[in-house]
Amino acid sequence: MRYNLKTIFLTAMATAGMIFAAQAADVIVPPAAHNAEHSDLIAGQLNIGNQIKVQDTEAFLGNLFPEEEEPEPDVYEEGWNSQAVNCYAGMVVPDMATLDVSNFHMPTAPTYMTSPYGYRRKFRRMHKGVDLKVQIGDTIYAAFDGKVRIVRNEGRRKGYGLYVVIRHTNEMETVYGHLSKFLVQPNDYVKAGDPIALGGNTGRSTGPHLHFETRYMGYAINPSAIFDFNNHTTHTDTYTFTKSTYMNARDYTPDQAAYAQAAAPAKATSAGGAKYYTIRRGDTLSRIAARHSTTVSKLCRLNGLSTSSRLSVGKKIRLK
Repeated sequence: MRYNLKTIFLTAMATAGMIFAAQAADVIVPPAAHNAEHSDLIAGQLNIGNQIKVQDTEAFLGNLFPEEEEPEPDVYEEGWNSQAVNCYAGMVVPDMATLDVSNFHMPTAPTYMTSPYGYRRKFRRMHKGVDLKVQIGDTIYAAFDGKVRIVRNEGRRKGYGLYVVIRHTNEMETVYGHLSKFLVQPNDYVKAGDPIALGGNTGRSTGPHLHFETRYMGYAINPSAIFDFNNHTTHTDTYTFTKSTYMNARDYTPDQAAYAQAAAPAKATSAGGAKYYTIRRGDTLSRIAARHSTTVSKLCRLNGLSTSSRLSVGKKIRLK
């Protein structure tokens, strides 16, 4: 059989095309076993959205602060007479200022925080102070020396209810809300620690507590940047205000859990290497664990508890 060059060339090209097609088929179309393995791999990948849910985070934070309430409208900006409250509107506020906080008094007797400063996702608004647990009739004290600027009643079921604003000699102002009775009048001069009011449940409040704010020229400073509420003192003798950090707490560490210093401190006792803590009102397992650098699961294991166990005030719980 005679072949010419044209026939040989066409035959070679056809053979090469068949080989290339077969190779391409091997690459592009995987065998059925590979398809199944690939499908199993994809099915086994977990959606991170199903692992971390906003609802779970909010439930955890709610467990830390079970008495937390909806934040009040800001009387410096949203109150029915906010222009009179915020006398600093339109003024130039320095980017930095050092404030003397050495001459202080805690606004309440030793107690615990029921709601920290910060944004409330579930209420879609900012809480511009801290809520401290008090009973109706408990004495409320001036935090620093100064002059009473405002004594006002917003209404029994509205906003801050009965509240007091004091302008202090260190250029700060403090706000005390949800009071039941005033003990001062506008223009009274008070010293740090002087009684100014009685605790209450007026305004937008579902239980007795003190709403306490610290302000510098209208800026609502995080009170936990100035006060160490766990130890009932100030962090330092001075506080440096800056526009970039005034919303931050001071000495914040992750083991304090979530977004705030938790509740009232209580000294742990040791016996034979073990360490115990006396349960106080408002305590939860997560709050105790956060305050003592341990975990809820460890507390449960040491004390034969479950995460849903009810804590009895006055009883001891083993920490280690």
